[in-house]
Amino acid sequence: MSRTVSGPAPDPGGRRLPRTLHPVAWWIWALALATAVSRTNNPLLLLLVLAVLGYVVTVRRTEAPWARGFHYYLGLALVVIAIRVVFRAVFGTGITPDDHFLFSLPTIPTPDWYAGIRIGGPVSLEALLSAATEGLRLACMLCCIGAANTLANPKRALRVLPGALYELGVAVTVSISVAPQLVQSVRRVHRARRLRAGRTKGLRALRGIVVPVLEDALERSLRLAAAMDSRGYGRAGSATRRSRRLTGALMLLGMCGLCAGAYGLLDATAPKPLGLPALAVGALLCLGGLRLGGRRVTRTVYRPDPWRLPEWAVAGCGVLSAVLLFSGAGFDAAELNASLYPLGWPALPPVPAAAILLAGAAGFLSPPPSAVPVRGVPAAESASRAAARRTEDSAL
Repeated sequence: MSRTVSGPAPDPGGRRLPRTLHPVAWWIWALALATAVSRTNNPLLLLLVLAVLGYVVTVRRTEAPWARGFHYYLGLALVVIAIRVVFRAVFGTGITPDDHFLFSLPTIPTPDWYAGIRIGGPVSLEALLSAATEGLRLACMLCCIGAANTLANPKRALRVLPGALYELGVAVTVSISVAPQLVQSVRRVHRARRLRAGRTKGLRALRGIVVPVLEDALERSLRLAAAMDSRGYGRAGSATRRSRRLTGALMLLGMCGLCAGAYGLLDATAPKPLGLPALAVGALLCLGGLRLGGRRVTRTVYRPDPWRLPEWAVAGCGVLSAVLLFSGAGFDAAELNASLYPLGWPALPPVPAAAILLAGAAGFLSPPPSAVPVRGVPAAESASRAAARRTEDSAL
């Protein structure tokens, strides 16, 4: 009697067969890790999160266009940190006698209605370090989203959205895949120019790069529109006016319930029914509205993504890491927030560090990604190229 195997079947060599992990599993893992990041501003823990993200992306990314943009998110993270530090230095709040004075900026007088905010003045080391750690936390959250975009196929994630959010999901999918596609177009045009011995550089080469890139983007848009039209996208459903009004009322009341529940959880003085009960009622109303609104869109899914043991393991690693950091079990919650007074090297709490390293277990609990075959190149050779590129990236 045959039975269904819950995980990927091992090959004769004892290794797991490559396959693409469910995109929702990667998004749950990344969002849970971003939630854990919001709990701390310890720079050592935040750097450990970046190391975990880099490891998982290196060993589990594919060769698809959207999987090559993680280093751009790292560059954007550095820009975020720099902007945060500059803003803290320019819009200073003064220094205390315990601060270490670094330099002073010219002071610009502000009107009375702008009281409380000063432009320029003395800048201390503690102020810059505080701004850097706050910017590092925001940068880590940005890199978590970047890791999800790198590891998860955005088009495959679109298929698991409810029918009521299908149009919104298409817009989001197109928007998050624009940057990787542009990067791919720029690389392809640059490679073609090198093959044609194009030696023009600087602003003179801008015309020869921008025009082909825009032309390629236009062709991709036309192909996407033709594909959507051939699949019946945008057709009207069978929902009546009464059904549409009921769907809108459920969604509106559900969003109000979610807002009231979030306010009740954040405000300690709010009544108890305004917390979790309002949040639960709002979530149920939103689910009912999505369920009812999904009947307007009838669509089929070809080869749906399976949800097996590796998906549970990857999502569980991220969720468990966030739960450990928010529960405060086995460590003092003050260890998550490094103090700058007195100024010293922050301590690395072992339990939160172990929780973050637990999220890194997704790198070997998930199956190896399936290689994307290159046109004109056999699948085995494409897989060997992908493995070699990942080895070079890890060596760097």
